[in-house]
Amino acid sequence: MSRNRERAIATVDKALAEGEKMTPADMLFSYKGVLYPTTFSSPETLEALKSFEARSDDVILAGYPKTGTNWLDQILRELESADARYTEEEMKERMDAEKELELSRMKKLPSRRIIVTHLPPHLLPPSFFQGKAKILVLVRNPKDTAVSYYHFYNKMTMLPSFSSWDEYFAAFMNGKLTWGSYFDHTVEWNKHSDHENIMMISYEELQEDQVLGMKKIAAFFGFSLSEEDFSRIAKKTSFQAMKEKSYETHGKSGDILFRKGVVGSWREFFSETQNEEMDRKFEECLGGTKLVAMMKYDVYCKA
Repeated sequence: MSRNRERAIATVDKALAEGEKMTPADMLFSYKGVLYPTTFSSPETLEALKSFEARSDDVILAGYPKTGTNWLDQILRELESADARYTEEEMKERMDAEKELELSRMKKLPSRRIIVTHLPPHLLPPSFFQGKAKILVLVRNPKDTAVSYYHFYNKMTMLPSFSSWDEYFAAFMNGKLTWGSYFDHTVEWNKHSDHENIMMISYEELQEDQVLGMKKIAAFFGFSLSEEDFSRIAKKTSFQAMKEKSYETHGKSGDILFRKGVVGSWREFFSETQNEEMDRKFEECLGGTKLVAMMKYDVYCKA
């Protein structure tokens, strides 16, 4: 394991340990009306983002928390590595440096940088949209996202836990979680979906046919891979393969980040009333958009 990887894991493990000693009031800060975890960011960092300069060959992955960004992040890195023909050690060094998320360090990284964010468009650097950098936006149906985020919230010691699913569901529906409202986030990204340098892909379509999804992503970023590359990467980045190596790659947070990796587990938590409320909210915010078909909402989210 590289030194950068060891340092990254140690940083997260330390944050988990510190979270056990923090009061709920100290765990979060508010920036422009949205909550963020103090162990992951700060108002100063979010302000500094405004002047961050994107490069024309930057690879940017955006997604609301627990929509599958850790999974797709690894897929992206494998695709980019295969295209650039990095050695495994070179890939690890680049990945570890990027995952430190320090702006000063990010500016010094050689191209091609891979940047992962949970932020909505209006909080990202204007340069992301003004140049030729390409943005891949990952979406996932709100019901499975809500359940996955619920488990994440209650297992990450640096986040205030919820006493019940019902209490959490109310917070999710009202956007009172870290990184804000799922609906506001998804609606805002959908408004940018016709931008020539933005592509949207769903967790559901990647689950159904990962190789086909990877081919779409590779075409969007201009990566050149062989059929053997796609097959190898699909096996290496299957959910089960990543879960089995999660402690090695992510330390103590690995088991939290990689839980089930399935579509449809929301049925174990939603009451009939909550299901109907979510359907109404989804229709109100996203009804008539291409995201409905992309997430296969009528297939996976109808009781």
